[in-house]
Amino acid sequence: MPFKFFQVSRVLSLAFLLAGRLSLNADPVACFDKEIKPLLNKYCSDCHEDGMKKGNVTFDEFKSERELVENHELWAKALKNVRMGLMPPEKKKERPTPEDIKKLARWVKQESFHLDPANPDPGRVTIHRLNREEYRNTIRDLMGVDFNTDDEFPPDDSGYGFDNIGDVLTISPLLLEKYLQAAEKIVTQAVPTVAKVIEEREIKGREFKGSDGEKGEQISVYKEATLTHNLKINHPGEYRVQVDLAVHGSFDFDPGKCTLIFKINGQEKLDKEFGWEDNKKYHFDYAEKWAPGEYPLEFEIKPLKDREEGRKTFVNLSISSVRVEGPTEKQFWAKTKNYDRFFTRDEPPAGGKERLDYARELLGKFAKKAFRRPIDDKTVTRLASIAESVYKQPGKNFEEAVAQAMVAVLASPRFLFRTEEGVDRSAPFTLVDEYALASRLSYFLWSTMPDEELITLADHNDLRKNLDSQVKRMLADSRSKEFTENFTGQWLQVRDVAGISINERAVFARERTNAPPSGEGQQRRRFQKPKAELDGDLRRAMERETQMFFSNIVKEDRDVREMLDSDYTFLNERLAAHYEIPGVTGNEMRKVKLPENSPRGGMLTEGSILVVTSNPTRTSPVKRGLFLLDNFFGAPPPPPPADIPTLEESSKEIKDHEPSLRETLELHRSKPLCSSCHARMDPMGLALDNFNALGMWRDQERGQKLEVSGKLITGETFSDIRELKKILVTRHYRDFYRCLTEKVLTYALGRGLEYYDVETVDQIVDRLEKNNGHFSALLMGVIESAPFEKRRNVTISTASAETSAVKKEL
Repeated sequence: MPFKFFQVSRVLSLAFLLAGRLSLNADPVACFDKEIKPLLNKYCSDCHEDGMKKGNVTFDEFKSERELVENHELWAKALKNVRMGLMPPEKKKERPTPEDIKKLARWVKQESFHLDPANPDPGRVTIHRLNREEYRNTIRDLMGVDFNTDDEFPPDDSGYGFDNIGDVLTISPLLLEKYLQAAEKIVTQAVPTVAKVIEEREIKGREFKGSDGEKGEQISVYKEATLTHNLKINHPGEYRVQVDLAVHGSFDFDPGKCTLIFKINGQEKLDKEFGWEDNKKYHFDYAEKWAPGEYPLEFEIKPLKDREEGRKTFVNLSISSVRVEGPTEKQFWAKTKNYDRFFTRDEPPAGGKERLDYARELLGKFAKKAFRRPIDDKTVTRLASIAESVYKQPGKNFEEAVAQAMVAVLASPRFLFRTEEGVDRSAPFTLVDEYALASRLSYFLWSTMPDEELITLADHNDLRKNLDSQVKRMLADSRSKEFTENFTGQWLQVRDVAGISINERAVFARERTNAPPSGEGQQRRRFQKPKAELDGDLRRAMERETQMFFSNIVKEDRDVREMLDSDYTFLNERLAAHYEIPGVTGNEMRKVKLPENSPRGGMLTEGSILVVTSNPTRTSPVKRGLFLLDNFFGAPPPPPPADIPTLEESSKEIKDHEPSLRETLELHRSKPLCSSCHARMDPMGLALDNFNALGMWRDQERGQKLEVSGKLITGETFSDIRELKKILVTRHYRDFYRCLTEKVLTYALGRGLEYYDVETVDQIVDRLEKNNGHFSALLMGVIESAPFEKRRNVTISTASAETSAVKKEL
């Protein structure tokens, strides 16, 4: 079965990769000659023609104009660079007009990419396996079990910055075996195998209380005390009382002892001496016959006075718990915990057709919920036959049989994979059915299965009619924190804050102006406590700042440009002190208005981002610049060539003084192979250099005042991070809109974006601009987009093979 399962998953993945595309123009080359070639001659030929090969692109290498026109990768990059103002270079006097850029965009999308703006290509769909987080949350909502997937399954691979990408969520025979084992563990833990059991109540030690406030969790043997708890009995009968105690002593022996007396309803049940032990546990059992009423349970501690003089450390007695089972008479037994979650009757039918029909009813309902869509009668029959084969065995009962069939459901590809069906197979593109739409919504916003309301709407084909209200409901639900934590955790690498290694002493050493060069003074400074420590509490506060900032924009439907610059953030006392922001007290994170002219505000200057973009001993303008270009503006430079020297090697060329980072970068940037990429990254990265590797503000490094002014590759100049943020918000906000749209769309679809997605992205960006950047325009733009609501149709033969393969494996 494992290898068969693996083959099925591969068949499904390949099936969804098959797709086609539309062609709107019979001869895009003629249109190219008329509309685009003049623009290339005017703005591009100096760098990309007649032997020039800037950016490794030259028109001379194409064998024909058709080959040039059909190079989708080239035109996708060209369109992005022209829109961002990166091409032509800023030094060129003649720049494309807005009309020229619109003409280029229309030609690229409609003629080269063959996209119809009225019916955008939804793109390919790779069948999507649940990742660890989705599996854990789905099991929690389906079975009521918190299954630790981090311990049970290997880490998921990531693609395009996220771990929910269908292309990389493969399944190996080893992982399949782990899924089968997990299904058995989960069902064993969740599904009760008997309908009723003797009722059991547990009274914790803290529920036993003394007259002056003592509790039974920790009682000194040197202190006299009486602790009681009143037990209420509702039914007459036989009961069992189980007492669990423990004695805790320090590492060194202590002579302290006491007599412990335990009474039930005033009758003494235990009279025993207890003394120093190393966490030794004791268990006592008592049988009682009670009528309805209240029964006091009492512990009395009597210290042995002769031991007081020899007291050295401590000896504590702990009441772990008192468990009361009963009545033992069967008519008073209670329904097993979680029984109603999986079974609809108090007792299963005695046998025959009625029992089989009950199994069909239960398993059909359970499988529909687990598979996130209705299931066919053949599947229900197979599941019921599994249950029947078990409960007919000697010594097996109905509940055990149903549980065994549930194991098969949780090991099924229809549970482990998000399979989808289209509404209309006659068109190139089709809406996904409402069950698939429900799953896309719930795994996007909740990272878990659709709830009953979503499935009920899908049952009645009403989900699309109620998309707006359902999205609002889902965002108001506590499960939406999964979107905040999983999206920001990966988009901005906030997940990594806890594990980033920062050497605080080395960081602060770079900022000292009169540190002795060597000798005793240097040794003394090496062992001094640093001015701040990046401990667990501070790291968690940084992570929460980013999460709460993003969540605030989502929940309050704020302008997404606040992610670039804002007059507020989220702090507690510890993080506010780290940022040197006064007036914040207490451990609770809360929204804080920033002081006027504060360099903080927006995500670029949050501690989480500043830490993850630093080196262990210093800041890294290159890392920070690259991070901003990649995650906020969608324009990362290409990877550096393998033989490029490191910054440290470049700094050795300066002999007469200790170079600053800016000087080192300028020297590094002077090399022809480095200049084009560093001209993009360095200005943004250096603008953040006032924040050290711990995210704290500083004015100098190695006795030199930090120089953080710069000039963007698009020509704008700035003096510090405050001015840079204003430029980004006012001049480059559409680039940010586009990048954020691409990130959210990638996360929502579970696939990387392709050239044909440019029309969808453009429509969402236009929607954002018309709605003044409100997050709801982005979110609903993604949810109502063609890629989210539709899919390409696969061939009939492929679709048939896919359906039969999945159903054959349940």
